[in-house]
Amino acid sequence: MKARHQRLALVATSVLLLGLAAWLVLSAFKENLVFFYTPTQVAEGEAPAAGLFRIGGMVEKGSVRRHPDGLTVSFSVTDMHRTIPVHYRGALPDLFKEGKGVVAQGRLDGGRFAAAEVLAKHDENYMPPEAAYALAQQETRAKGGTCCRKSVTMR
Repeated sequence: MKARHQRLALVATSVLLLGLAAWLVLSAFKENLVFFYTPTQVAEGEAPAAGLFRIGGMVEKGSVRRHPDGLTVSFSVTDMHRTIPVHYRGALPDLFKEGKGVVAQGRLDGGRFAAAEVLAKHDENYMPPEAAYALAQQETRAKGGTCCRKSVTMR
């Protein structure tokens, strides 16, 4: 085999291996990608019916119910327009409270959201940007306006 053919084979093999590595990385990324939805988006059917996703908003006041086993909790997440019931089994974060921001990861289960993980905001001035934007959109829609600002800070 000539040196020219060896170089061509080396380049072709390198390109093939690089393409394979890129495909593996992108397929792993796609499998672990979790989207964020508001209760309104979930109620309107925008969220996947069987897939894993995150729901975010505020814990509705008066909705937290602790079950006798001590680990199971039911509560509602609202975006001030729609409310979704959430069922979670596990230890809640210390900052989890009624009227505060929350993000839950899980899937829909017969009209309610079965959470596998619950995240609470870490201080009084923070809310995930997606949740803050979604809440601002819902408040603006409720007042009859349109929301065009993508960067919203809740304080």
